[in-house]
Amino acid sequence: MNNNKKNPDQKPEMSSSSSSSSSSPKKQTLFILSLIILWYTSNIGVLLLNKFLLSNYGFKFPIFLTMCHMSACAILSYLSIVFLKLVPLQHLKSRSQFMKVATLSVVFCASVVGGNVSLRYLPVSFNQAVGATTPFFTALFAYLMTFKREAWITYGALVPVVTGVVIASGGEPGFHWFGFIMCISATAARAFKSVLQGILLSSEGEKLNSMNLMLYMSPIAVIALLPVTIVMEPDVMSVTLSLARQHKYMWVLLLVNSIMAYSANLLNFLVTKHTSALTLQVLGNAKGAVAVVISILLFRNPVTVMGIGGYSITVLGVVAYGETKRRFR
Repeated sequence: MNNNKKNPDQKPEMSSSSSSSSSSPKKQTLFILSLIILWYTSNIGVLLLNKFLLSNYGFKFPIFLTMCHMSACAILSYLSIVFLKLVPLQHLKSRSQFMKVATLSVVFCASVVGGNVSLRYLPVSFNQAVGATTPFFTALFAYLMTFKREAWITYGALVPVVTGVVIASGGEPGFHWFGFIMCISATAARAFKSVLQGILLSSEGEKLNSMNLMLYMSPIAVIALLPVTIVMEPDVMSVTLSLARQHKYMWVLLLVNSIMAYSANLLNFLVTKHTSALTLQVLGNAKGAVAVVISILLFRNPVTVMGIGGYSITVLGVVAYGETKRRFR
């Protein structure tokens, strides 16, 4: 009879075990949600700060601003990997691999500089509409460079992507041809970089995760941008110092902006790591829409029904493209 008695001390142990197992998924969900919120904040924050500095603040130096971003990425990447050990340090194994990373760095610089230049002339809402056409250019470069073909229905989903931007362009009150060309160029360069990265760093021995790739690309970008800044923006230091005397928060804005640029890359990596590339793509589409709404509220740039309709068509096209690519892979 004594053997059949239940030990009363066993109940609390089972309850405690059950409680800890149920709280674990909740903690994981909360952690991922926090990452997504921080990723949205850093991405949208750096975009809006770029626009504020370049268009509303009198700081008309997009190349120097990009160099500040790359400098922050170089320093903070080194601290994150070497000291904080967020990811294992990967070494460049050959001169050939270094040249491949350098090529990617130059293309990446072109995309960031082009995007920052476009923000001087275009509202954030239209900038995001054009930027949403990245899948179109990615598919185009993938076909031209690797002869990689997708299903015809996948290419068909790209039609509304381009159509939407054409409609949005016609309905954009603040349309500027030079800004539009720079924005399209930046979008194409960003797509070209992703395809080029897949080609150049395709072998197992040369693959780098995005954190280590940023660690090596950033210093190269700073070195490449320095002479360009000196030639094309020779008065950057004098104007910046003058602005700093007029506005005491000038250096704080530049510092916060540069740190946000690094945070956007770091959180992009962490969100992908803890979710998936597909989730990141879906979240990215939503992020663009959120950025558009916030920018309109902050900068009060005029929008038209045609512009909103065009952007909506583009976003729906991007979503359809991602879905068909996943299904017909």
